[in-house]
Formats: sequence, C-alpha cells, structure tokens
Amino acid sequence: MRQSNGIQVERVQVIAHRGTAGYAPENTMASFERAIEMNADYLELDIQLSKDNELVVIHDSTVDRTTNGSGAVKDFTLEELQSLDSGSWFNEKFEGQRIPTLGEVLAVCRGKIGVLIETKWPYLYSGLEQKLADELASYHMHLPTERVIVQSFDQNSVKRFHAIMPQIPIGVLVEDEAILAEDKLTELAEYVAYVNPALELVTGEAIERIHSRGMKIFPWTVRSRNVIQPLLKLGVDGVITDYPDYLSQE
Repeated sequence: MRQSNGIQVERVQVIAHRGTAGYAPENTMASFERAIEMNADYLELDIQLSKDNELVVIHDSTVDRTTNGSGAVKDFTLEELQSLDSGSWFNEKFEGQRIPTLGEVLAVCRGKIGVLIETKWPYLYSGLEQKLADELASYHMHLPTERVIVQSFDQNSVKRFHAIMPQIPIGVLVEDEAILAEDKLTELAEYVAYVNPALELVTGEAIERIHSRGMKIFPWTVRSRNVIQPLLKLGVDGVITDYPDYLSQE
C-alpha cells in the first residue's frame, strides 16, 4: 500500500517494458526472464503475426533494428524469424537470442508475472485479435487467476479484442493529449480499464479525470530515476519502465 493525499491505495505496479529493455535485448526471453527475477509485476510486450500466421513478440514492423535480418515481419515465416539473431545488436553476450512466440512467453510467465500485451500494427494483420484470444485461452491465461491486460494505440483493435474476450482488461495507449479530454475519457470508460499515456502527458488533472471514471493509469516509458518520485506523488497506478529495479528501490 502507499499514501496518496492521505488515502491508502494499492501499491504502484512495476511494468517491465519489453522486458528489461535497459539491461537486455528487448522482447527476448533473456529480457523477460530478468524481469521475473527482478520481481516486476507485469511484462510489457508487443505482438505481430508471421507470414504463416503465428504470434511473434517484436516491436517494429521490420526486423532491421533488433535482428541481423532485414525486411517486414509479416514477410517471414516463424521458422525464418527464429533463425535470426535478436541479441547481438544489444550486446555480443546475448548472441543467439531469438524472436520468441507469444506462446513461449506465456509458458514462462504463467503464475509468475502479469502480462501487458500490445497489439502492434494491427491494421497489417487481419485476425490478430482472434488469434490472441485463442492463444490466451490455450494457455488458460484468460482465467481470473491470471493477470493479463491487452492494450493498443489502435482503439479499433482493442474494441475487437474486447468483443471476443470481454473478461480481459483493456488498455489504450495515448500520445495525443486530446484523448485525455473529459468527453473522450467518458467514452473510453465504457470498455477501457487502463489509460496509458506518454510521460509528457501525465498531469495531476489528467490522472484525476482518469481515476474519476474508474480507470487506471500506467505512464510510459520511464528511463530515468528522476521522474519516478514525481509520478508516485501524482498518484499513478503503475510505471512502464526499461529498468524495473529503479522503481523497486524507491
């Protein structure tokens, strides 16, 4: 528990951004396993579909930045994607890390850590939301005993997912201040549990508007210790960070 304006509220949640992206190559098993070791509350990860319709965990629409390959994720089969090296770009000691499937991550996470899943570039992938729902069900991650949140910048994507699996909490990622207006938040509150804005959009007024509508707020992405205490004082519910240990030391 923590204090906010003299009122006890739930402990701030620590959300490990793409795993421990400050310490290990993002969206790899090395990064996720370290987040579990650091006792983060949630892993944040990004999903897309391979050419052969398998859910894979990678942020960019291409493999260029985080692997030794080149080209669009959607143009590679799962076997081809997993033949790429996803670790050496970060540090040679991570050579051999691969692009994981969502199933591989869920198998490791279940019962140990929550999962915050972003549907990435959903306009590129017809059926992405149904595929995600099927995968969560196959690992029993849709049950109330598990901690799963599905989020996106694309509100249509999370609406589609919500229609398929309404028991899973929905988050909306925000980088446009207009979405934090009173009327828009009222509209979002009909189906959204989390409003997750970029750091520069976080104000006490915005948090109050979000909380007054029964939603929570996880700002992104914390990469400096200096911003943690101000966020905690404002009353955020969680912090999405590349360095989960920064928050645990506060």
